[in-house]
Amino acid sequence: MQNLTQDGQNLVNSLSNRYNLSFDAVLHMLIAVNNGSGSMAQFNCPELGGGGQWMRGGMTMVGDMFNYGLKSTVDNLCNELANGLANTQVFMPAPKGSRSSNQWWPGDLGQPFSSGAQNSTRYAIFPNRLAVEVNGQVTVYDTLDNNIGGISQQQGGNSSLTFSSQYGTIPVNTLPVVSGIGSSSFSAPAPAPQNNFMEPPARTYSPAPTIQASQEVLNTTSVDEAIQLIEKLAKLRDMGAISDDEYHSKKTDLLNRI
Repeated sequence: MQNLTQDGQNLVNSLSNRYNLSFDAVLHMLIAVNNGSGSMAQFNCPELGGGGQWMRGGMTMVGDMFNYGLKSTVDNLCNELANGLANTQVFMPAPKGSRSSNQWWPGDLGQPFSSGAQNSTRYAIFPNRLAVEVNGQVTVYDTLDNNIGGISQQQGGNSSLTFSSQYGTIPVNTLPVVSGIGSSSFSAPAPAPQNNFMEPPARTYSPAPTIQASQEVLNTTSVDEAIQLIEKLAKLRDMGAISDDEYHSKKTDLLNRI
């Protein structure tokens, strides 16, 4: 675990005393907020009701969902920790690219315009690149012409990381891998479309049942049957199986039989 600076220790001690929490509990929350880039946190702290989530300016979820006092405590604590991370050197500097470093992505990518973390996954979005870290392994993807608007992770039989773009919701592992271990940590990718506009499948038609339709015309005895047969005749006309004149002639004959 990354070591705290003296300022970091002072921050944790101060909040521990003020919120009546142990040093380890506040440190746990500090690491969770730091992993969420100061804007979110996912934690599992027994002193704060077990598992929960926090998002700055948004929702706060705790294990005891109707304990609004606990929610307020978590929200206030996380906000103070986020402010401390933004204004104080809380952690000792770590080598670039290490798990504990704030810059865990390859240095040649520069600074991301968006980053975040969920569970054991961290991501950072760059122009034409997406860096993803899963359990300490970093993979860099080519985002092609996607304008990435957000990253989400769903839990099921396998972890699945997706992103939203102008083309909808797309699995991360359908993107070309620039460097890293690739998409083996995620579920199997959905087939990638060859282009953005799919041509409609070729239409096929069965032989027009003109004789059968004509026989049904002769046996028409009810309004409902007549309407159904008129609809069939319209389809035959649209398919080119009968002419407009034939359609109108048979339609008139049907209407006369009602």
